[in-house]
Amino acid sequence: MSAGRGTADGVEHGFPHLETVREAITALYRRLSHDGVQQYGSSVLPADVAFGHDEELYAGAQRIARVMVGQLRLPQARMVVGFREMEFAASVELETGPEYFVELNSRFKEHRRDIGAALAHEVTHVALHRLGLEFPTTAENEVLTDTVAAYLGAGWLLLDAFRQDAVGGQKLGYLTPEEFGYVLARRARVFGEDPAVWFTSPQAYEAYARGRELADREARRPPLAGAGWAARQRYAADRVRARSRLRPGAESVVGGDGYRFDRPAALRVSFRCPVCAQRLGAPVRGRVRVRCGVCRTELECDT
Repeated sequence: MSAGRGTADGVEHGFPHLETVREAITALYRRLSHDGVQQYGSSVLPADVAFGHDEELYAGAQRIARVMVGQLRLPQARMVVGFREMEFAASVELETGPEYFVELNSRFKEHRRDIGAALAHEVTHVALHRLGLEFPTTAENEVLTDTVAAYLGAGWLLLDAFRQDAVGGQKLGYLTPEEFGYVLARRARVFGEDPAVWFTSPQAYEAYARGRELADREARRPPLAGAGWAARQRYAADRVRARSRLRPGAESVVGGDGYRFDRPAALRVSFRCPVCAQRLGAPVRGRVRVRCGVCRTELECDT
């Protein structure tokens, strides 16, 4: 498993992996449970992964690997970190454990500030392997890994490793910078922990702000009771169309904000939970309270 190429040339932006990111958050909650996710309320702190000026390379890398093992709650896993020339930023062989061999690109010998970011991705691969949580394809698994690293408090370092200036830049991980920002913003809403104060990269902060805007909009989408006036008007119009078009057993009608209506008997609306992204359903009958069975969040809705 690899942590991706380390160049910022031609960096993809926006939210091309958004559906997979949402599925990853749901899968994480399903695998760990609400109580399990709540154990990751504190992120890795910058001081924990900072490289001292006089710190020996291999000893420092091993120390930071232990920080990631602790953050991801893998007390029985031991990381052995080495360096070599390679195409990707890092890699790990997923054996049975308890010892795992992580290789970092040799360039990190000179760019030690980002060793924590590379190890966050690789140790998350180990965590997912031990949880038995995986997606069908390699590309989806890399998105899953970045998403879980960010949501469980280690992956903000991957976003902070995104830098560009007049002489060059770099990006680590498989999510776009904005997608990292989106996942971190969703985490921040759950734990009340804002990672913005830790970013050393201006580009990382900007990407986080764009991701947070999307996460905030999703937290106010209909049929949630806190939706804005314009969104409520669109929802009302979609509801009228659904009532006029749908007959029992007909295909669903999808609204512009990701909700959809169907009519197995009476009209219902389904939408994604703003916490775990699990799709929820509710009868269309005005004010209702919906409880997510995955993350236990109770939502006030106006259907």
